[in-house]
Amino acid sequence: MDKIGEYIRRIEIDSLWSGQKHIVWELNRKVNILSGVNGVGKSTILNKVILRLLQAVKEGCPAKPDVKLTYEPADAVTVRFDVVRSFDRPLVHSNLLEKLADDRVATELDWQLYLLQRRFLDYQVNVGNRMIALLTSGDPEAREKAQAAAQARVQFQDMVDELFSETGKKIVRSSNEIQLEQFGEILSPYKLSSGEKQMLVILLTVLVEDRQPYVLFMDEPEISLHVEWQQKLITLIRQLNPNVQIILTTHSPAMIMNGWMDAVTEVTDITQ
Repeated sequence: MDKIGEYIRRIEIDSLWSGQKHIVWELNRKVNILSGVNGVGKSTILNKVILRLLQAVKEGCPAKPDVKLTYEPADAVTVRFDVVRSFDRPLVHSNLLEKLADDRVATELDWQLYLLQRRFLDYQVNVGNRMIALLTSGDPEAREKAQAAAQARVQFQDMVDELFSETGKKIVRSSNEIQLEQFGEILSPYKLSSGEKQMLVILLTVLVEDRQPYVLFMDEPEISLHVEWQQKLITLIRQLNPNVQIILTTHSPAMIMNGWMDAVTEVTDITQ
């Protein structure tokens, strides 16, 4: 079985465009923010790395040699990863829409929420099974350990409640799926604003990874988020999963205001 790494140590790209621009990017274990003017290649770099990772896990699909990834530990051949897309465009795949049982799914963020609802259910089952195993193990500290196992879900719910408090929305904690309540009315996540959906998608994606080491890619996650949420985003992600490695692109100064200035890399600084 191929060994899975904890994070990516280095990204090398032989040719960013048509044989030009060699990229070497040494990554931080925690947060990596790629900055630069429009058209310099930020999204292209992310997309090439994501494609390389997808090829690595797709059976029978040889990886392109123009992208080389170095992992920690050094003998790993891939990493676990998630990709969050922030653009809330209408879904245009008619075949996909026809197959969906939920006709409320109308945009790309809706589709991500739809998939995350399923992952959230699986996550809860796994946490529940872990708690049962602890409580029946005879361990004198089983109760405390079981409470710790459920802590991340409660932390996620508290985060959402605080973020959405100005509009009176809060998570319905008795529900097995993501639902919200606003002034006594139950809301599906598909009824939220684009910014609220986007924040929910990001935090849910982090939660369902169950605090395991993995890499989170985000391309301009500040889109649709007001400045206060932009400032909090990286800190909230790392509170929810301290083992995540974040790799993102941004144009927003607010994204780095809470102590992440040293995590910024200009595309021109890694171009040879």
